[in-house]
Amino acid sequence: MFARVNGNVIATIAFVLWGLLPLYFQFTPQADTNELIAMRIIFSVPLMLLILKCLKIPSLTFSNAMKNKRSLCLCFIAGILNCVSLYAFTWAITNDQVLAASLGYFINPLFSIAFGVLFLKDRLTWAQKAAVILAVCGIGYQVYFYGELPWLSLVMGSFFALYGLIKKYIQFDSLTSMSVEVTLLMPFALGYLVFGFMDGSSTVLAGDMTTFWLYAGAAPVTLLPLVFFALAVERTTLTMIGLTQYIEPSLQFVLAVFIFGEVLDQVKVVSFGFIWIGLILCTVEALVFSRVSMRRA
Repeated sequence: MFARVNGNVIATIAFVLWGLLPLYFQFTPQADTNELIAMRIIFSVPLMLLILKCLKIPSLTFSNAMKNKRSLCLCFIAGILNCVSLYAFTWAITNDQVLAASLGYFINPLFSIAFGVLFLKDRLTWAQKAAVILAVCGIGYQVYFYGELPWLSLVMGSFFALYGLIKKYIQFDSLTSMSVEVTLLMPFALGYLVFGFMDGSSTVLAGDMTTFWLYAGAAPVTLLPLVFFALAVERTTLTMIGLTQYIEPSLQFVLAVFIFGEVLDQVKVVSFGFIWIGLILCTVEALVFSRVSMRRA
């Protein structure tokens, strides 16, 4: 179905969907984040199996992944890391902290750069070095004035970058590994919901059907961007992925300020400003390198 679709278009769709996620979660204000994540995991399993079938990815690939101990361990770790990042993101956008979510995904590429240097022996370009320094300055500025670290943003950005790092060591395709991740976590999610139902603390199982389906809907609205992203990676360059990536936090920033009315004070403006300058430098450098590579080719 997506074979003839341009990879840049698919990447744009993925990041637009990610950027608009706060609009969905506004229907679940002050949601029980634990149950929301549990429902997301449970309903992701049949959804991912359906996606694999629709995209004609052999079920044998999934079966082989489930038999590979190394793959199972890595997928389990990746799933946990993604859940932690998603937990921080979900809590932020259901508790009027969309700006924190935006900041988290603005700094995510910088964490990816740092992990690339630490674990993959990547070498930083001058723009990447400047971006990292500017990001540290931006976060340091917030710490100086607020007296605390922007923990939500840091957890989101760092754990999603670690998730991407672990995925590099998984030998299976992205969609298969995503299916294995949620399958491995499903027993824990089911156990959590059953325990909550038995002791009477469950919000979703004791609530009405509207609440139930809103919680269940967290699966498709968070999985579809990941699926589009996985398809885009196979059809376009990492440079274009990197450039389109900033659509997501930019949309979240606009929603936070102009739709949800979050306060954008002078401290946040300066902090975001440092990070934006660094990202602009990386973007310009990437575009220059891309054009030079095309001319040489």
